[in-house]
Amino acid sequence: MTDTTVTLTIDGKDITVPRGTLLIRAAEQLGVIVPRFCDHPLLDPVGACRQCVVEVEGQVKPFMACTTEAGDGMVVRTHLTSQIARKGQEGTLEFLLINHPLDCPMCDKGGECPLQDQALEHGSNQSRFIDDKRRFDKPVAVSEQVLLDRERCVLCARCTRFSEQISGDPFIELFERGALEQVAIYEDEPYRSYFSGNVIQICPVGALTSTGYRFKARPFDVVTGPSVCDLCSAGCAITVQARRGEVQRQLARTSPAVNEMWSCDKGRFGFAHLTADTRLRSPQVRDGDTLADADWATAIRAGAAAITKARESGDGTVAVVAGSRLADEDAYAVSKYARVALGTDDVDFRTRFADASEAAVLSALPGLPAATYDDVEQAGTIVVVGLDPEEEVPILHLRIRKAWRRNTARIVVVGPRAGSLAPYTWRHLATGADREAEALAAVTRGEGIAAAASAAVASGYAHPHLGEVVRALREEPRPVILVGERATTTLGLVEMLAGATGARVGWVPRRAGARGAVDAGLAAGLLPGGRRLDDPQDRVDVEQEWGPLPSTQGRDLEQILTDAAAGRIKVLHLVGVDLVSDCPDPALAEQALERATVICQDLARTPTTEHADIVLPVTARQERSGHATNWEGRSQPFRRIVDGPAAVRDDWEVVVQLAALLGTDLGFHDLDQLRGERDRLGIRSQPHPLHEPGAEVTISAGDKAGDGLALLTWPLLLDRGVLTRGADDLLATAKEPFVALSPADAAERGIADGAPVEVTGAGGTVTLPARVEELLVDGCAWLPANSTTPNAAALLAGGPARVEVTAATPAMAEVGA
Repeated sequence: MTDTTVTLTIDGKDITVPRGTLLIRAAEQLGVIVPRFCDHPLLDPVGACRQCVVEVEGQVKPFMACTTEAGDGMVVRTHLTSQIARKGQEGTLEFLLINHPLDCPMCDKGGECPLQDQALEHGSNQSRFIDDKRRFDKPVAVSEQVLLDRERCVLCARCTRFSEQISGDPFIELFERGALEQVAIYEDEPYRSYFSGNVIQICPVGALTSTGYRFKARPFDVVTGPSVCDLCSAGCAITVQARRGEVQRQLARTSPAVNEMWSCDKGRFGFAHLTADTRLRSPQVRDGDTLADADWATAIRAGAAAITKARESGDGTVAVVAGSRLADEDAYAVSKYARVALGTDDVDFRTRFADASEAAVLSALPGLPAATYDDVEQAGTIVVVGLDPEEEVPILHLRIRKAWRRNTARIVVVGPRAGSLAPYTWRHLATGADREAEALAAVTRGEGIAAAASAAVASGYAHPHLGEVVRALREEPRPVILVGERATTTLGLVEMLAGATGARVGWVPRRAGARGAVDAGLAAGLLPGGRRLDDPQDRVDVEQEWGPLPSTQGRDLEQILTDAAAGRIKVLHLVGVDLVSDCPDPALAEQALERATVICQDLARTPTTEHADIVLPVTARQERSGHATNWEGRSQPFRRIVDGPAAVRDDWEVVVQLAALLGTDLGFHDLDQLRGERDRLGIRSQPHPLHEPGAEVTISAGDKAGDGLALLTWPLLLDRGVLTRGADDLLATAKEPFVALSPADAAERGIADGAPVEVTGAGGTVTLPARVEELLVDGCAWLPANSTTPNAAALLAGGPARVEVTAATPAMAEVGA
């Protein structure tokens, strides 16, 4: 034994555990599973169910294993060796079953129910209870996707503790006392949480069930397999269960390094798109004004013919926009297809218009030692730049909140709006739109390393709490800096800051395939493994595997669309991207789509496929095998659980077939060959630095001053995206769109919190309720993207990112409502 460990005996076996370990955990290390209901390894102990009773030698009364810490020299006997413990557990179980309905044949939890298992193992085969059982009306709709059968509840408080401790939205609570105690919700605050599905999964008795899964299947008649969620960059491990070839539910899979035992509701319930009416089930080729079904041979030949015709008119006439939903293997295949089969570097995975310097920054990411979830959880200070975690990467939000709750971590938000982090923000370094670099430069200067850069670092930014933030980064253990994709170009400054403070850095994009796309070189100027097209040695490395590469750096998304709208690009090959919905300038996107021949390779019909000339349907994540890389840079495998529609293909297969018709063999014809080639290239041995020593560190000019308010916009977690279509129960819990204003801007316009307002840009007007937020910089208005009609980007019509916000007239308020 040491000061940090204790040695005890459990059922005659000695074990040494860290001081503070609960008896129930120590027993688990010996392979002894003490029966329990309320205990959960990620929730604070509460001792509510009294089922985990054990006998401790020398003590008069039994102890609860889930609330008792192991002590040195303690001798513990569980139900396996103690008559007292066994009888105590049997008695507790008998009391729990007094009012519990014995409806296992119709209960969704049947077959995977701890109460059912323990009743069979420890319970009596008959009941001594002769009175009527307690009954309630059922089910009670806790939310649109969570139903409650109150008579099944054993008051373990797992659900209420999760809501309070983990997700931080305690709208579900235990009401009343004694025999009347029951789970309930506040009448004026419905349980709308991005994480509500977790209370269904951790409920040990089937009291909480899923609206969508209720009475659908049993655990013994579903096909179950592991997968990785593809709805954001968190990379959550999930379990997919299917019956008769159709996905029935998705559950959080235990992965301590990533999502622990949790999942957001989008990842849990967002699979209805697999069978929605919008799903693409066969290839299509345009015939006049309509898209007509075709066989694969016809469609793929039409695509190859369009590309061949375009290339006859010169180089630079074909471009690829790939989106960010692709698996790692698909991203690599598309990257090689563009450079080798099409001979172009005109390729981009981003659906936003990026700064020209971003390609150099992205090339450094594959070799950068990245922050991890564990780093975030253990951090003393967390700096969040250009990122709204709950809306963009929800599981990361839970880890940040866990650090705040457990470690009293100091959360610093850099940017114009704190968003979902507002309740936990220690200091908000408010900046104007796209001006996060100014604040980071000031923090860097405070670290005394401005001399290492240029005068550009001296931004002139001032904030009353700047010194406190600098001291926290210096003094708090293990600081972490998380940079969202909107602030990618600040990574050079962040690297300098991390070098001075020892902070770990994480680049956190929103979409699931973004990091894999970077590793695959799926952007102009990038090559696989953090290589650059303009680096001679990098070119040699890749050309040894691929053959000749394009000689010059290609165009990014904005340049591609501009040139396509002008007729200079003849063919747009779109792979898993809905430009009309996601592009910062929808009008420009539509002009480009109208002018060019469009090949759409996608899962479902979208506003973009309506402009397509050739549509090629592909498989979804649950219908194929592959790997996915999350924001940490962690690559995780997933495998096929169900078959897709008969005529769909994997994305990598489509580009291999197209390349073959164009006269190019990409060199792989199955996933093993593809992975082997990718692994041979590997990551660049000496990663490109984010910031070259002595090079100038530039600071974006950000939004230019003008009339109205600068418009900030990014999507809510639940919006009008393709992958949430058909998930009606899920979308019923989506947040209502709103316009966020600072107190000063709201007061200047006579706008009260919750009042309807009109937001007007060059492209139209939308009427929404206002939300006055303290942690929003003056001069800016925030509006969710892809949640309104017209959407936020369409409001601007390609003009300056500024809008007018005024109190709505009564007529407009009625329309908005």
